[in-house]
Amino acid sequence: MLTKVFGSAVFGVEATTIVVEVNVDIGVGYHLVGLPDNAIKESNYRIAAALLNNGYKIPGKKITLNLAPADLRKEGSAYDLTLAMGILTASGQIQSENLEQYIIMGELSLDGNLQPIKGALPIAIKAAQEGFKGFILPEVNAKEAAIVDGLEVYGVSNIATVIDFFDKGTPLKRTVVDIQEEFYKSLEFPEIDFSDVKGQESIKRCMEIAAAGGHNIILIGPPGSGKTMLAKRLPSILPPMTLNEALETTKIHSVVGKIKNIGLMSQRPFRSPHHTISDVALVGGGAYPQPGEISLSHNGVLFLDELPEFKRGVLEVMRQPLEDREVTISRARFTVTYPSSFMLVASMNPSPGGYFNDPDAPVTSSPAEMQRYLSKISGPLLDRIDIHIEVTPVPFEKLSEERKGESSIEIRKRVTVGRAIQTERFEGLENVHYNAQMNTKQIREFCQLDTVSKGMLKNAMERLNLSARAYDRILKVARTIADLEHSTEINGTHIGEAIQYRSLDREGWLG
Repeated sequence: MLTKVFGSAVFGVEATTIVVEVNVDIGVGYHLVGLPDNAIKESNYRIAAALLNNGYKIPGKKITLNLAPADLRKEGSAYDLTLAMGILTASGQIQSENLEQYIIMGELSLDGNLQPIKGALPIAIKAAQEGFKGFILPEVNAKEAAIVDGLEVYGVSNIATVIDFFDKGTPLKRTVVDIQEEFYKSLEFPEIDFSDVKGQESIKRCMEIAAAGGHNIILIGPPGSGKTMLAKRLPSILPPMTLNEALETTKIHSVVGKIKNIGLMSQRPFRSPHHTISDVALVGGGAYPQPGEISLSHNGVLFLDELPEFKRGVLEVMRQPLEDREVTISRARFTVTYPSSFMLVASMNPSPGGYFNDPDAPVTSSPAEMQRYLSKISGPLLDRIDIHIEVTPVPFEKLSEERKGESSIEIRKRVTVGRAIQTERFEGLENVHYNAQMNTKQIREFCQLDTVSKGMLKNAMERLNLSARAYDRILKVARTIADLEHSTEINGTHIGEAIQYRSLDREGWLG
């Protein structure tokens, strides 16, 4: 008897429906075809034990299972439940007339319990697009799949529940998620707040500018000056995610199995990989490509602490994703593209000893050692970082103050208004939503200077020995400063402040 059951495979952040054809005939043998990986080939042992422990069995006949399309590589243990339900129906152990109306996915334990799967959200989106009635999957993944409209989602904990649903008509409890409630969680008070940071008012101002314009930023300062503390609080002042951004972010985290018992990701992600990370782990890839840290940071912040300690090759592979805001991974048989629109926040010591710009500490590194240390960061990578800011240690008087600083909520209000101005300005332009995304042509159009401002910028570049690459960056940052002040024109004050944020372009840093 031939039976068809439907599952799904995820490639990149999109799903493809898989037809599992099961045929039980006279003879002996178990044949699984359709380019399954080892995890799927081993499924017969898990299925046999799970069925036996729930009063059923794999029949002693010739069983042929085909995963179609047969030329598409399938991976993972999430097909266990799909295959098991096909075997039970094809062998006549259960009767089901509506099996083909559902996508069925789940990894089986030996006792029949279901373990979590990866990619539940993109699978649910594809199922709704193709007109399936429902999606049956492990209970842990049900909330993330239930945010998709037009699809009945049933989270189950054991194969026996699924069998009873199809064979006996026992109803399942549908999982329902209030998308608006999930989405507006992003407006709640942040767990970590800028009000906890003592002093560092100029750095907070710089972080506000970076958040408003989506600018990449690098913090340079000695150990203990608060670089990491400030970086971790940056997501708390970024504008709340739109519903579309929340869905995009949730899809990526769903693909790698990072979503458990939650629906929509309402907070912007903050990723902070260790400096020993490989280029594949950072950008994504592998034999079976998976998103890397830069894609997991999509619509959020990627924080690289101690930037010069990262392998130079690892940092260089970020250059193209920083420019294109997506990363494409090619293999012989397929190509996948992951979105990677993130804010890069990096930190570094100003010298190997760490205390070059600390006025109270002696300089222990020679000029040659400092140049070798700073040259670990290439010019093309720095070219993609708009803001360089020096961070100095906070004096005791500031640390001992009882008064709290301005809260993240107040700063975020100004940032959100600044972003709204940019959204209106760039309306109709493809892939440009905030100032950091402007190309050279758009900079010339939206960042025009008067004669006085031009003279100030020319004088500063000559006097401070700023590099040519600093020119466009200064204009972008000045445009954001003007937006925060609700100014349609860029004036000398805006240019003057933006010039301060190019420390590493000055002579004496990177030359």
